[in-house]
Amino acid sequence: MDDTMLTNVMYTTLYVTDQDRALRFYTEQLGLEKRIDFPGPQGRFLTVATPGSPLEIVLWPHAPAAGQPAERETGAERETGAVPGPLFLESDDLRKDFELFRGRGVTFDQPEPEEYPFGIRIEAVDPDGNRISLRQRNQGGRDEN
Repeated sequence: MDDTMLTNVMYTTLYVTDQDRALRFYTEQLGLEKRIDFPGPQGRFLTVATPGSPLEIVLWPHAPAAGQPAERETGAERETGAVPGPLFLESDDLRKDFELFRGRGVTFDQPEPEEYPFGIRIEAVDPDGNRISLRQRNQGGRDEN
């Protein structure tokens, strides 16, 4: 029997170089809503979310890491690692949202959304290089990719 008391995923964090610019992108261009904007002692705590979702995205200031490949020192050399994984956002009508977002100046990795076995997908990039994977699931299907 599982005795865990965990009930929800509260936050996920994206590193950004400019919180105001990131806030404009996620609210004005992607249509998310601002939830929390608090000037705390460790820095401004700023969150956005899709309407009605309990999961909030923290837009955290961290200039060296925002959307860029991780670097680590190995002796006298620097090694570049993989770019952080994308944030996945789901749409009920991705083709319609794609046209809306493109009209708002969102940058995409392809000219049009593509069909794949579990639905439709396309990837966008925020002003800091963070990848946003936009998905629409097939009716009744689970997204396994």
